[in-house]
Amino acid sequence: MSTTDAAAFWNGLYTGRPAPGDPQPNVTLTETVAGLPPGTALDLGCGEGGDALWLARHGWQVTAVDVSAVAVGRLAGLAASHGVAGRVAAERHDLGETFPGGAFDLVCAHYLHTPFELDRAAVLRAAAHALRPGGRLLVVDHGSVAPWSWEQDARFPSPHEVAAGIALDAGTWAIERAAAPRRTATGPEGRTAEVTDHVLIIRRAG
Repeated sequence: MSTTDAAAFWNGLYTGRPAPGDPQPNVTLTETVAGLPPGTALDLGCGEGGDALWLARHGWQVTAVDVSAVAVGRLAGLAASHGVAGRVAAERHDLGETFPGGAFDLVCAHYLHTPFELDRAAVLRAAAHALRPGGRLLVVDHGSVAPWSWEQDARFPSPHEVAAGIALDAGTWAIERAAAPRRTATGPEGRTAEVTDHVLIIRRAG
């Protein structure tokens, strides 16, 4: 399907639900970043913007991208209202077509799943190459399907399978973590379910 279809789908998704005033970050991000010195970060598929705002509040300079102009516009507004507009650059990108410029100490991709065609391995490979020496690529995927998900028939590769698909030179990039932790997720209307995440952290040699 076309870029226009993907943008329309995600714009419709975000337009169809209220914009949170203070979106929360993903727990894996906060755990991973704790103790790291602030630097430059790239948030791929920023969505509601919780990760980008949390990073900015903790001193990071963040480039946050999404295919949805609605998501990007909302994040820019939130960054201003939360006093971190100078630390957040919200950009619209279809990652199958364009990739943000720059070099980063952290690139995070949380639940970068889509019902539309996307060479995700190529996107994550570009993300790894955008890391500065010593930088980390954090990839968090669904490892199971929540009852409210639109991906009921999806099969999600393991962290090691994701790493193999990116096909990075082991002499330059090393797997720092590959795990499948479980957590309680909260979905629409407050529904909860136990789900599995697939967590992959790749570090570029310093």
